[in-house]
Amino acid sequence: MNRLLKFPLLLLFLWVTGILNSCTDACQQTQKLIYYEPVYSTSAEVKAAVALQAPKDMVQIGKIYFKDGYLFINEVGEGIHIIDNRIPSAPVKQSFLKIPGNYDLAIRGTTLYADSYIDLVAFDISNLSSIKEINRVERLFNNYMSMGYLVGSDKGILTDWKKVESVQVYESDCRGIFQPWGGYSVMDGIGLTAGSAQSFSSKAAFSPTTSTAGIGGSMARFTISGNHLYALDGANLDIVDVTQPTQPVAKKEFPLSWDVETLFPHADKLFVGSRTGMYIVDLKLPEEPSIMSHYQHVRSCDPVVVEGDYAFVTLRSGTACEGFTNQLEVIDIKDLTKPNLVAVYPMTNPHGLGIDQGTLFICDGSDGLKAYDATDVNKISNKQLAHYKNIHAFDVIPWQQVAMVIGNDGLYQYDYSDITNIKLLSQLPIVEE
Repeated sequence: MNRLLKFPLLLLFLWVTGILNSCTDACQQTQKLIYYEPVYSTSAEVKAAVALQAPKDMVQIGKIYFKDGYLFINEVGEGIHIIDNRIPSAPVKQSFLKIPGNYDLAIRGTTLYADSYIDLVAFDISNLSSIKEINRVERLFNNYMSMGYLVGSDKGILTDWKKVESVQVYESDCRGIFQPWGGYSVMDGIGLTAGSAQSFSSKAAFSPTTSTAGIGGSMARFTISGNHLYALDGANLDIVDVTQPTQPVAKKEFPLSWDVETLFPHADKLFVGSRTGMYIVDLKLPEEPSIMSHYQHVRSCDPVVVEGDYAFVTLRSGTACEGFTNQLEVIDIKDLTKPNLVAVYPMTNPHGLGIDQGTLFICDGSDGLKAYDATDVNKISNKQLAHYKNIHAFDVIPWQQVAMVIGNDGLYQYDYSDITNIKLLSQLPIVEE
């Protein structure tokens, strides 16, 4: 297997930090490296660390999910904050569900599904004051981290990277330790240059409708459609039967593409955002999906949402995406086999987005949250309803006239019952470590 495909997340992270050296440079220079050694845990240790805890500060939030008046917000790699949001103007942090290696979640009925490194874990949330693990699909996720060659180690599950303070010097002749993904293989670990090591994050090295399901954000990699949970795992779509929610059964892996990123369910279709385009997947046979079409665009990060006859896609540059395009694309999907681009609007650095009855919200990164009247897809830029510049927005769930937004600085909620006068309802801040 091509190593660029085998280690995609770390590869892309290292590209961003700028440590890729040409082979010629590597051959001519002595490299000063900071060594990171892998930290392993046993399966029993990971399982024993799962626990319902008292509410805690949000530090690095990831995915967001809404169900029955409650928000479930992922703390990257650590677990899930549970927020009582029945009064959006006064949200209350209720508890924290500690799940080591957690990045994504979905809910069906009173069962919450979450990843924990290589496992899918099911929790009974019928009583939010007494959440209990009730089942586990072990080793479902084969591509949960970038350094995939360590997954099968007999030392256990790779759960972290430990920085070794001593700087080691190596001479590379291009046949030695320099690797195509931009770093160095050193013993069982990795070596980074001093500059790139400053921005290295152990967490960044891991990846990793009408129903009883809740509502996920546009950046989700887990989703529920009918009686099945669909989860992105590297280049594959894992399919899990949740007909009996407390007894999830892994069915199959459906190959998609190495660059898939996000999932959005709509009716019996699945819209998959990737760095090179949008896939439309037919789920009429839930365990035998088929790709109906692939809308292609320039290389860029690509979440997608759908309403009516249109798909709305944001493209952004930077991070793992490599591209230089920042825009909103509107795609006509009346014919699902032939999606057609109908409009393009420039943006600053758009991330997640959401739409509710024609009101379109775009999390435009450092340029904040933007709201538009998208009832006429050809005039979106002329109908901006609001622009909140004081938030570095990441993803949004609009539901029943409340937009729930997460960003680098916390959870924000906005009342859009009057789209001509969108108002801030509340804020729960991020606490810097």
